[in-house]
Amino acid sequence: MGLFNQITLQTPESVELEFTLAGIGNRVLAVVIDYLLLFTGLSLFLVLWSFMAEQTVDVIQQVSGDTDNLELWLAAIALLLFSIIYGGYFVAFECLWQGQTPGKRLTKIRVISNTGRPANLHQASLRTLLRPLDEFCFIGFFLVLLQRQEQRLGDLVAGTLVVQATASSASRSLHLSPQAQMLADYVLEQSDLSRLHPDDFGVVREYLRRRKHFNPQAKAKVSLELAERIRDTLGLGQIPAQTTADQFLEGVYVAYQTEKRDMEKRDTEKRDWEA
Repeated sequence: MGLFNQITLQTPESVELEFTLAGIGNRVLAVVIDYLLLFTGLSLFLVLWSFMAEQTVDVIQQVSGDTDNLELWLAAIALLLFSIIYGGYFVAFECLWQGQTPGKRLTKIRVISNTGRPANLHQASLRTLLRPLDEFCFIGFFLVLLQRQEQRLGDLVAGTLVVQATASSASRSLHLSPQAQMLADYVLEQSDLSRLHPDDFGVVREYLRRRKHFNPQAKAKVSLELAERIRDTLGLGQIPAQTTADQFLEGVYVAYQTEKRDMEKRDTEKRDWEA
């Protein structure tokens, strides 16, 4: 048995994706980091709010002399803002950072839907709403230990999983057609690859790996549906003429890999220059 559990999910396009579950240690460490950051921010907020509230009460007291209701209102507003910041921290980061909070990014884990797609706003909100219940008497901790898919209560209700963000090192080689590089150049020139989510790329990669196991009818249907969805995601008007869905997906695969290598090269050059 490995240190981390593997899980295979089937996307709506009938493509199987393999993930490694995050593990209790990484999840606990991520929560500790997030709470350190969150409570630091909340502490600063309370200090600033106390100062502003005190100044407001002094001004109103000098004008009207009646501040009883004002103090209650200020306390209620502070409690409301406190709750919004607490919940908004997890929801905002998990939606904008592809399922990661700062703690999850540092520990290289992320939240995904149990269909293999990125977690959406509804799912991130449900996870956050149930977080206090998960933390009560360490209910979530014990659920993660006991669940085969390592889901806390928030994950079970929202339909999410927490997985490692790093790709598996045991990637299998792909056999690409001669047209792949030409189509990759077309995709790089005509689209914005930053719109392609890593999970979308994962679906493309896994389809290309497993397509030889599809029967011809299923392969034609899945490849066309996937190619049209990727085309719409990239904002392309149409797939180039005389190009099959498989060839287009191969081009997207090569283009994404090329863009990723170029970005890593630029980041390395930038770090070397700063050093």
